[in-house]
Amino acid sequence: MTSQQNDALLFNLDEHTETTYVWHSKFEDRFKDHHHKKGQLTYVEGGVIFLYTREQSYFIPARHYVWVPAGVTHHLEHRYRSTIVRNVYFNAKNEIDHSFFDHIGIYPVNDLLLEMLKFSENWNGNIYPGSFEYGFLETLKSILPAISKHPLPIVVPTTDNERLRPVLWYIRQHLSEELTLEKIALETGFSERTLSRLFQASLKTSFFQYLKLVRMTRAMEKLLETDRTVTEIAYEVGYDSIAAFSNTFYKMTGQRPSAFKELKLSSLTQN
Repeated sequence: MTSQQNDALLFNLDEHTETTYVWHSKFEDRFKDHHHKKGQLTYVEGGVIFLYTREQSYFIPARHYVWVPAGVTHHLEHRYRSTIVRNVYFNAKNEIDHSFFDHIGIYPVNDLLLEMLKFSENWNGNIYPGSFEYGFLETLKSILPAISKHPLPIVVPTTDNERLRPVLWYIRQHLSEELTLEKIALETGFSERTLSRLFQASLKTSFFQYLKLVRMTRAMEKLLETDRTVTEIAYEVGYDSIAAFSNTFYKMTGQRPSAFKELKLSSLTQN
């Protein structure tokens, strides 16, 4: 798709500010960094997607949705063809006065929200005020703060720091190995002290916390998109103790890896 066609899609989305806009497709991944005037709900069914902003990256697993406030620059990445995505863009001028809508968040989808999203699956384009469809979607939006109390806590910071980017690439390519600050500093030409400072200054987190976040994100991806066992995945993301992997996963997500893996089956049975 050409950049002119992309611009046309974004124009259509924002052309009528008073409407809610529905598009149940993966079309957003055609855009690089962009923003729009409407708040965005994107639900993932049967796969995983990634959301990138200028400061952070977010992992959105099956049976979860992401809320993106109006005006936030972002782009989405779909890595798996099986992913089904449902997008609803809400009129920001009619925003409900609740802090929930001010921040990006990833939340599990309960049965009520799932049925409401599926009910709207044949609607596309502008939904105008005064219609049944508009009122239905406004009701959907109004219940989000009440049913979305527990956001997925894993958010991986990103950076434009050109010195640090090769380090982050190295970490992602060698997750199965034993990674220490000393080893990575040696491999990438930094002193340990300088590298530690770079992480704190550019990512606002420590090397060890960043490594843990990346390992957990990769594990979540593999749990949902492969048929590997929990044990195999633990080794692939750098853990030689299944108990340590399971305990870390639980502390960071609130679920055991085996329970999280069931999201894949749950999503498939809903299709």
